Amino acid sequence: MQTKSFDAETARRVIADFAGTPGALLPMLHAMQDAFGHIPEPAEPMIAEALNISRAEVHGVVTFYHDFRREPAGRHVIKLCQAEACQATGCEALAARAEQKLGVAMGETSADGRVTLEPVYCLGLCSVSPAAMIDGRIVARLDKGKLDALLAEASR
Repeated sequence: MQTKSFDAETARRVIADFAGTPGALLPMLHAMQDAFGHIPEPAEPMIAEALNISRAEVHGVVTFYHDFRREPAGRHVIKLCQAEACQATGCEALAARAEQKLGVAMGETSADGRVTLEPVYCLGLCSVSPAAMIDGRIVARLDKGKLDALLAEASR
């Protein structure tokens, strides 16, 4: 995952790419996150001004959607589904195992910046739960063996 320190010139270029585009806020935020690896706080007022909306509106969207990050993620991101179907098939025990093996709680990044462990509330894979995602790749029918393999992959 790409991370870059905030610089206003890059943010201005990202914003300019969406100038005049109807409904530009979400695509602009995604592009900003692609550029920096997260949504830098100084970018919020720049986006608000460009779109003629309040900073609170921009901040509200950034904080509402779990996929927008306030801080850079680790090099690998593991998302474990915590929705009802996954709960019924053992995701809570798998989450506890992942937290124990990685030494981080859900929503945190390992101290070495290698792995971010996140809860997600439905990957749309209820029929093959429990499910997970590592760096955008879906893993269905997750069990201890598959989880351990994912954790080993992410720890490299």
